[in-house]
Formats: sequence, C-alpha cells, structure tokens
Amino acid sequence: MRKKAIGFALSTMLLALCFSAEAQQPTKVPRIGFLGPSGRDEPSIAAFRQGLRELGYIEGKNIFLENRYLEGKLDRIPRLVAELVQLRVDVLVLVNTPAIRAAKQATSTIPIVMLVATDPVATGLIDSLARPSGNVTGLTRLSQELSGKRLELLREVVPTPSRIGVLISADSTARGIKEYQAEVSALNISLQFLEVRGPTPDLDSVFRDATKGRVNALIVVGNTLLLGYRKQIADLAIKNRLPSMSDSNGFVEVGCLMSYSADNAESFRRAAVYVDKILKGAKPADLPVEQPTKFEFIINLKTAKQIGLTIPQSVLFRADKVIK
Repeated sequence: MRKKAIGFALSTMLLALCFSAEAQQPTKVPRIGFLGPSGRDEPSIAAFRQGLRELGYIEGKNIFLENRYLEGKLDRIPRLVAELVQLRVDVLVLVNTPAIRAAKQATSTIPIVMLVATDPVATGLIDSLARPSGNVTGLTRLSQELSGKRLELLREVVPTPSRIGVLISADSTARGIKEYQAEVSALNISLQFLEVRGPTPDLDSVFRDATKGRVNALIVVGNTLLLGYRKQIADLAIKNRLPSMSDSNGFVEVGCLMSYSADNAESFRRAAVYVDKILKGAKPADLPVEQPTKFEFIINLKTAKQIGLTIPQSVLFRADKVIK
C-alpha cells in the first residue's frame, strides 16, 4: 500500500514538473517584416505602429518589427526582400508593386500584406479584390482613378494651364499615362510626359526639358523612386515656379503645392488590422483586398507664397489640410 502511495506521489510530482516546465516555455513573439519606400523618418511606419498599438500590440513585448527601407532605391528590393524572407518573419508588410512581386516570387508561405498597390489585379499580384488567392492580400490605391480630380483642382489654381508636365517614373504602368491622356482629351490642355529613370535620376535635366517645353504646371505621379527624391522634386518645382500636384501627401509635406490622394496614414493603420487577423489564423486568400474610402486634399500655402501664386478661397475651403 505504501509503495502505491509513493508511486502515486512521484507520478503527481512528475506531472507537476512537466506542467511547470511547459508553463515556463516562452510564448513565441511574432515578427513582422516591414519594407518602406523611403527612409526611417517616413510617416507611414508611425501610422502602422499606431494601428498595432490600437489592437493591443506593444513593440518589443508581444510583437517585433523588422524594418527595412528602400530610400527611393529600387535596386535594393531583391536584397531586402530576401533578407526579410530568410528571417522567417510571420508576416511581410510591403509598400510597392515591385517589392510585393519580388516577395511573392521569393515565398509562397509567408503571408504578404500589400499597401497602396496600384491595380494589383492587372499587375498579377492577386486574382481579384474579393478573393485574392495565394499569400497576398491588403490594400490597394485608387491613384489612377483620381487623375481627373487632380487635373480639375490644378486648373482651378492655375488660370491657364495650357501645358502640363507629368513627372513619371520610367517603370510606371501604361495605364497611369492613359488615364491622364483620356482626361485632357476634352480640354484645351496638352501634356508633356517627363520620364525619370533610376537608380539616380538626373532631375535637373528633366526640369530643363520642362522649361524647354514651356510647361506651366506639374503633376507628379509618385512611386518608390520619385518618393525617394521628393524633396529635390519639390525644390526644383519651386525654383522653376511650377505649381505642382501630386498623388501622394509625402510630396506636399516637403514643398509641392498640392496633393490629392487616399489617406495614407489611414491605409497604414488598416494594414495593422490585416496583420492582426493573419496572426490570429486567417489566411490571406480569404481576406478581401480593401480599396480606400478616405481621401485627403492638402495645400501647401508656404509653397504658394514662394512661387507667387494666390490660392482661391473656394479651393482653400475644400482642403482637408493647409500647410502654413
């Protein structure tokens, strides 16, 4: 009887030790790989972090971020994407089409949350917005669909924009060009496409071409390359006294005159929601891709003053944000 009691006690102790050891096993903290288009100071990462905090994630405690930055250099994409994939992060958060494409080719198992991707169906990143399939989901942008609105606002600010320069990266989609061509076909306006080539663009030469072509207003079609040089672009537009409109608020914040775009901060906060759902077991293929519902019109009055332009009150009243 005594032997049985001792055996039972030993079994109980062993079980208790097993449970204790199991309880002491550290909980795996998820790691998120984030690849931003610009540098460490870009506001997008702050908005993404805010979104994570709102969902209860505390960086360094219950989530880790592996942040990498392109700084406008597209040739960094293969190396940085490979680096994040090799780290075996739990989710990849990527900001542009080339990076998303590179990641999709590099892994079919790590979930990818795309951000502000332009026309992801046409570019082959997903099958459809409702059912993306594969390991990619996230948010798209309506940049090209807003071309007409940008032209309309620019025409209200510039009395006679007879020739508009469209600053565009050489690797931008043909659809982006066609959108602007279609919008001006019924207007008495001509376009001059100013192509920018990386990895280190000669922007001075591009703006000289704009002067030769008698361009009197500028539209900037932003992408990773141009975002990396946004301050230089804004400075050159001011130097040449060109009213400028961009499809990204990152440009107007450093000196371009205006921007009309989806609210990028809101998009990055929403990216955190996708990350949260995936970490809780959802599959990217089952998460529909979102389109933006909140848009921002921003005017930089400091720039308007520098180029000697008066913004009509009717336009100022419609601005969501005015930089003074």
